[in-house]
Amino acid sequence: MTTTEAWPALRVGDWAPTRETLHMVTQVVGKVRLAHAPLVNHWWNSALYVSARGLTTSALPVGSGVADLELDLVDHRLVVRTSGGERREVALRERPVADFYAEVVAALDALGIDRPRQPRPNEVDPSIPFADDHQHTAYDPDAVHLFWRQLLAADRVLGRFRARFAGKVSPVHFFWGSMDLACTRFSGRPAPEHPGGAPNCGDWVMVEGYSHELSSCGFWPGGGEEGAFYAYAYPEPDGFQEATGLPEGSVYSTEGGQYRLPYEAVRTAADPDATLMAFLQRTYEAAADRAGWDRAALEVDPDRWRHRERQ
Repeated sequence: MTTTEAWPALRVGDWAPTRETLHMVTQVVGKVRLAHAPLVNHWWNSALYVSARGLTTSALPVGSGVADLELDLVDHRLVVRTSGGERREVALRERPVADFYAEVVAALDALGIDRPRQPRPNEVDPSIPFADDHQHTAYDPDAVHLFWRQLLAADRVLGRFRARFAGKVSPVHFFWGSMDLACTRFSGRPAPEHPGGAPNCGDWVMVEGYSHELSSCGFWPGGGEEGAFYAYAYPEPDGFQEATGLPEGSVYSTEGGQYRLPYEAVRTAADPDATLMAFLQRTYEAAADRAGWDRAALEVDPDRWRHRERQ
């Protein structure tokens, strides 16, 4: 696969209406997962995961069996499967979110899977109930497919970055509230209570999410011409804004309280993977060093057993 294929171009302005619709679609699917998966610290139980076809809930407990939901962004359909061998599909196409949601509910009811408990989106304003959302209708399958390929590239590098940490670290997962792919490392120390403030989202949600000191990074389909990678710390330590060795194009946003690196700066670099890894590593070091993390105990070499493969 060429660099162009691995890191596709997709201008944010070219698919904004579709992106907003897809955001609502991922919220519907994410809320089904939230209705079934038991709470795991920082709401890790709510997130979706990048798959070989799109985004998946992974296996969810349903009765004495399991089910999963996958947004197939290759053939553009939501696939709902159960361990009993049953299957339903809902097309992803241009139409109101309300129509999509009605079909999803019918499929869930037929398979005995609980509906979302709060059938309206979070972290957006206005928050239109899914059943009443006739505003979001756009769906450009080509743009959605390109976005999924962006996620594949980001997921690959974030996964390698995650492997360098032996401490508490989240999966690389897709949060449907903010529509971003994220990976978060933790020092092990508690953090000051988060003030909340996300639109249409209880402050207690953020209190759980930010209960412990962290360094987080990820990819968001905004913040640049083609989206942006980001990195932040909570609480932000003194001197965090003075990170060195960052790739060209990196900036600190005082408004967002985070470093950003435009996706297009990574895509057009001589070595996109190495450029992104440098951004992730340097911003993490800025957070960990200035906050006094025990890096020697928390970090690990992911190739520590590679020499054994040749014996």
